[in-house]
Amino acid sequence: MEKFTIHIGQSVPLMNDNIDTDQLIPKTYLKRVEKSGFGEFLFDDWRYLANRSLNPDFILNHPDYQQATILVAGDNFGSGSSREHAAWALMDYGFKAVIAGSFSDIFYMNATKNGLLPIVLDQNAREKIAHLPSNHQLTIDLEAQTVSVGEDTYHFDIDETWKYKLLNGLGEIGITLQSADEITAYEQTIPSYRA
Repeated sequence: MEKFTIHIGQSVPLMNDNIDTDQLIPKTYLKRVEKSGFGEFLFDDWRYLANRSLNPDFILNHPDYQQATILVAGDNFGSGSSREHAAWALMDYGFKAVIAGSFSDIFYMNATKNGLLPIVLDQNAREKIAHLPSNHQLTIDLEAQTVSVGEDTYHFDIDETWKYKLLNGLGEIGITLQSADEITAYEQTIPSYRA
């Protein structure tokens, strides 16, 4: 997993409430076993018309937002099923962070475990960010726990454990490998008849 320290990028507003995992990535595309290749299908029902051409009315298809790496959304983002593919699709598309009013617990865990930063900001902050001109840049500083744009800075909360993992690029396996010497030492104490 990549370290997340400071990210500077453009945001794209999709201020819908209750964006669920079926909207993030429909179940039709869950047959892959690798974590890559899902970005093409992110918001599939909204991004594409019936003939699979891009829907010109959907904001992610607007030319001004093609480089966006921060998604700004409404409340209850990521509700629905427990599919980890939703986080994979957002990341594969190019998003580094999602700013919302709230997240479903399962989506929040899936996001942090994969290096996607979920940020909770209140409605006023999100509305202000959503109305920025398309050529703006947001700065997310995980160490300081801030989102900044121009003279405005917004603080966000994050559990210290997740903050540590994201700052250091450590997934569950990486955390376990930090104790490799202790694990090896313990395994050497196990009698051979129990191995």
